Amino acid sequence: MKRVIKTLMLTAAVAVVLAPMPARADGFFVPWVGSGFGSNIKNGQTTVGVSAGSMGAGIVGGEADFGWSPSFFGSQSDFGNNTVMNLMGNLILGVPVGGQHGMGIRPYAVGGIGVIRTQIDGGTVAKVSSSDNQFGWDAGAGVMGYFANHIGIRGDLRYLRATHALNTGVSAVDLNGNTLHYWRASIGVLFR
Repeated sequence: MKRVIKTLMLTAAVAVVLAPMPARADGFFVPWVGSGFGSNIKNGQTTVGVSAGSMGAGIVGGEADFGWSPSFFGSQSDFGNNTVMNLMGNLILGVPVGGQHGMGIRPYAVGGIGVIRTQIDGGTVAKVSSSDNQFGWDAGAGVMGYFANHIGIRGDLRYLRATHALNTGVSAVDLNGNTLHYWRASIGVLFR
């Protein structure tokens, strides 16, 4: 009889642990526009992109961030077609003020690692073509503000830095002794 009771208790414990629970994640999708600045290259370059992620029931979450900066190094007449793209996987720490439903704000800090790709295709100053996939990291902070259950605005400021080329392990785009680095300020429509 004791063995039957133990088996039933163990079965009940396993059933409770494996039972489906309602999802408590706070998913989001943000198309954004911004500006790259603060490096030793031409400042104020337009950047566009999209971020998507999820915040757990607490304060920890994650996101994937993609950004594209056309003519990042300067005009097409001088540098030809040139772009910088980034794809980062980030950890987010943010406290929801006002809850996770309806109106509210969530200030957050963000940071992660990923790839920064540079592409230069000819021009009058840069007569060579080159592209590099570089290991990089980003860190920053921002605020998510919700007007209703499913829509809001997000603004943030991030620092992005390349560390080395992924394919060779040597320094990538080197500007006066520094690898590629810049700040990005962005604002976007937030869908939850």
